[in-house]
Amino acid sequence: MNDLQHQTSHMTGIFYHPSFSRRSYLTQGSRLQDFPDAIQDLLKNPGARMYESPAASEELILKVHTPDLIQGVLEDPLCSTAWHSAGGVVLAAEKIASGEIHNAFAFIGAGGHHSGRDFFGGYCCFNDVVMAIHILRERYNMRRIAILDTDAHHGDGTRALLRHDPDVLHVCICSSNYESEDGTKVDIAAPGRPWFSSGPAGDDVNQRYVDAASRAFSPRVQRFKPELIFWYFGFDTHRGDYGDIGLTRPAYLQIGSMMKQLAEDHCRGRLEVVLGGGSRSDIARDLIPPVIRLLVEDAHPGPPAS
Repeated sequence: MNDLQHQTSHMTGIFYHPSFSRRSYLTQGSRLQDFPDAIQDLLKNPGARMYESPAASEELILKVHTPDLIQGVLEDPLCSTAWHSAGGVVLAAEKIASGEIHNAFAFIGAGGHHSGRDFFGGYCCFNDVVMAIHILRERYNMRRIAILDTDAHHGDGTRALLRHDPDVLHVCICSSNYESEDGTKVDIAAPGRPWFSSGPAGDDVNQRYVDAASRAFSPRVQRFKPELIFWYFGFDTHRGDYGDIGLTRPAYLQIGSMMKQLAEDHCRGRLEVVLGGGSRSDIARDLIPPVIRLLVEDAHPGPPAS
């Protein structure tokens, strides 16, 4: 594995662009309309630093997508924030890999996990995480990457792009069960009631979901030994949102704590949380600040990667 020359900072990077709060998808107004004001207290913490998400370059986008897809994104008004969304996710991964920050939370205005090489949809435009993986490999000699996707919907674009890549562990808690022959591509049917119906509320469904995610991801990470972990954090599974399976805040915080601990134990704390689906501004305001707080507080480097 890559032994970075830089000492990792105990800083959490927060990646954001003002357009995300004006034109974020699937909302009346914007699901992020309360940001960045909702995290002002966190930004006073010396362990947190905000970065403005840059626009991804066409050169980088073409490493993952076709020219025809770029043209389609240009013509889709729902993708107006796509360049800065992907650029922020990529920059966050670079800052972690260089050791400038310990971990990161990347806001987005347009998603990524439904975007493949030559197709996009579902309010996803450019595949931000796969673009970041390309940069991690080209510039930082990182190869083994793990992804947990807890958005309500299957990350079909990410899976299509990484299907034949044995150095990426991709675990999706979605609507079906599947495991590739090499064990690096895994789908787990999310606990809860039938898809897109309102799920049961309370601790029972929360705990069953968290247990399913932990059983699917934790032992695989321990065996896989990634150099960096992504958590594709969709809150559309929250009670009352469009992918409702009955989850409430404790489920997301438990998964966040699990992801942080896995990163500390297995890859020097290198964790990037990428915001995924979810439409309601009240849920965003309730969930996002405490998830970021998990990243900022009590950051301790784990054992050296080997």
